[in-house]
Amino acid sequence: MKLNRKLGAGIAIAAAVMTAAPAHAESTGKSAGDIMVRARALWAVPDESASVTVLGGDVNVSNDVVPEIDFTYFVTDNIALELIAGTTRHDVSHTPTGIDLGKVSLLPPTLTLQYHFLPKEKLSPYIGAGVNYTIFYNEDAPGGAVTSIDYKNSFGWALQAGVDYEVADRWYVNLDVKKIFLSTDVSINGGAINADVDLDPWLIGVGIGYRF
Repeated sequence: MKLNRKLGAGIAIAAAVMTAAPAHAESTGKSAGDIMVRARALWAVPDESASVTVLGGDVNVSNDVVPEIDFTYFVTDNIALELIAGTTRHDVSHTPTGIDLGKVSLLPPTLTLQYHFLPKEKLSPYIGAGVNYTIFYNEDAPGGAVTSIDYKNSFGWALQAGVDYEVADRWYVNLDVKKIFLSTDVSINGGAINADVDLDPWLIGVGIGYRF
């Protein structure tokens, strides 16, 4: 119920902002030199698998929903660079034993090179590919059998597809989906147990943007 209220409030705020946007001359669409700033609600969905020493088995990593902001610079009308910034936090457990492996936060700045189809139209889809560097921090070991846990920062690759729809001059609604191919080495209890974990998350974002 709380999530529904928050979602409803977010939609209402977005609608109010777009309604309040001043009406200008007819839009010229996306153009070289433009900068677009978007604010999104981001759903991070790990597609995890792992190889775990001693225990064997696999790991389970929870989903998270967080705010995210991104900046896009148009090199040409069709080609742009996008940088996203946001952080997620996840619960981790071992399967099939259910052993609690604590929590960890991820800061995954991702830079993609995009191609925007139909940049002068109201509905403008795009695709992209790029690189990700994920910083793991604030590892929280649960105690008991697991006294420490450490994740290694790592590079990954990113694929992207999305669409912008111009609802007012320079104002857009946006749907964006990214697939990050990301692995990390995990050390538990000072190396007594090690795991090679593929996180490979889906990042699904919905939000609004403004083109400067």
